[in-house]
Amino acid sequence: MPDGALLRLVQCGEAFTILLDRTELMSTRASASEEALATLTYERLVGRPAPDLLIGGYGMGYTLRAALAVLPADATITLAELVPEVIEWARGPMDKLTAGCLDDPRVQLVADDVAMLIDAARAGYDAILLDVDNGPEGITRRINDHLYTDDGVMAAKRALKPGGVLAVWSAWPDREFTTRLVEAGFRVTETVVKEQADGAGDNHLIWFAERPRREKV
Repeated sequence: MPDGALLRLVQCGEAFTILLDRTELMSTRASASEEALATLTYERLVGRPAPDLLIGGYGMGYTLRAALAVLPADATITLAELVPEVIEWARGPMDKLTAGCLDDPRVQLVADDVAMLIDAARAGYDAILLDVDNGPEGITRRINDHLYTDDGVMAAKRALKPGGVLAVWSAWPDREFTTRLVEAGFRVTETVVKEQADGAGDNHLIWFAERPRREKV
């Protein structure tokens, strides 16, 4: 990683795990909440013409594939992945799992920091989906802390169209982050999702923060 941390892909049979040093970031054994990040976001966008989404972090592609499965043909997904090896793993040892999602014509892959794309946008996205850390703090890169600060939250709000949704995945709740979203003027819903499709495993949390269609000046 740019700050010197070691990101590793570990394989055991057909199962894969991505580790940051000794911390498990994601695994093929549990993907339901990553998929829910996409499907529950889209439920909030139904009826929008040609929705334009920004996804921060490819990981193992569960969020991207779930989004492609529900989005219409005229949708656009900008996928920001800073670490080129993650895409190499997706096209290499995890090619079967990837199932060609990176080559879908609706997907534009950007090898850069998702924060840069957020900061550069003004009312550009119908939704921003963030799953770049294990929670609202920079675990993969300390610089990611910016995404969850007051400034980072306001940048995300400016990048969204009116009525757009910021969706943030986390392995744990964080009251301070909820408060930060509310104080930024978002309408916030916290949704608990099990990590496995059969309802087993740990609880994960997704914040859905909607930018109001009409805001007080």
